[in-house]
Amino acid sequence: QVQLTESGGGLVQAGGSLSLSCAASGSSASYNALIAMGWYRQAPGKQRELVARSTRGGNTDYADSVKGRFTISRDNAMNTVYLQMNSLKPEDTAVYYCNAQYYSGTTHDVAWGRGTQVTVSS
Repeated sequence: QVQLTESGGGLVQAGGSLSLSCAASGSSASYNALIAMGWYRQAPGKQRELVARSTRGGNTDYADSVKGRFTISRDNAMNTVYLQMNSLKPEDTAVYYCNAQYYSGTTHDVAWGRGTQVTVSS
């Protein structure tokens, strides 16, 4: 089992910066079990979408809309993933959810955080 605790988010003007962090805990919250950690977001009336993801091996993926503005990083020792968001735009407004994919016994599972609101004013 993995539980995710998010922090950060809030209200910022367009062009500003915010950072998010997400700590994993639980019996499967270890470097060997955590396959990938990342961030998704969901704006009102829209589907949840991938923002950025970091795999255990150090590979990263970004949505095209955030490339060059957002940076994901991961502290494997602390089982924590961070998202630094720069040059924020009003269209980045959404609830941001932390996500973890992990090994659970002989299968793998997915955990979600509760979400944190990011609001960018124009």
